[in-house]
Amino acid sequence: MVTSQADSQSQNPVYQGQFGEFTIDSHDRQEVIIYRAGLVIAALSFAIGSILVLFVGPTDTILQVLTVLFGTFSLGLGISLVTIHIYMVFLHRVLQFFWLVGTVSGVVLAWQSQEYLALYVYQNPLTLFGIGFIFAALTGIFFKEAFCFNRIETRFLTFLVPILLLGHLLKVLPVELEAFLLGGWTILFVIFALRKVTQAIPPDIGDKSVFVYLKQQRELKNS
Repeated sequence: MVTSQADSQSQNPVYQGQFGEFTIDSHDRQEVIIYRAGLVIAALSFAIGSILVLFVGPTDTILQVLTVLFGTFSLGLGISLVTIHIYMVFLHRVLQFFWLVGTVSGVVLAWQSQEYLALYVYQNPLTLFGIGFIFAALTGIFFKEAFCFNRIETRFLTFLVPILLLGHLLKVLPVELEAFLLGGWTILFVIFALRKVTQAIPPDIGDKSVFVYLKQQRELKNS
């Protein structure tokens, strides 16, 4: 069946970008869906882990489950960082590097420590200088989403996450306040992930003409 140009344009609307016209194809939409799926995996893993910590307690079984949940959280976040659309390539690479450092640190700590990963990190706050990078990458996503879409939950998360981590690192937060902040982080993270699922796809892709322009500039610079 032959599709006319008019039909093609109706299926893939033409948008006017800063540096020219562009269309959004199936590959673009697939990347956004994968990005959001990664966020959902990360958010649900984090939420389950937080609920177990806050309402069940650190039994051996729970601590084992938390290690697995850290793995699925890291996997989901990594998927999102591969498919996220960010104009600044340098910032994109920095977030991916943070994720890599945090993930590798978590694997090393889990492998070398005689204790369960979550318990060891909690009892040794200095480990956040390694594993904490994965949460820095997550905060980068929150910041990007707050800047691009002005979502209230991501605006809170951009500040809440570093406050909790730095507070625990410096040992200045009481346990009750840490639990409260962790609960708030969990609720807002889940709200953010679920709201992304129902958001229109084109805004997450952004202005493709900017990506094309920046790529052309890099090619000219390297030629």
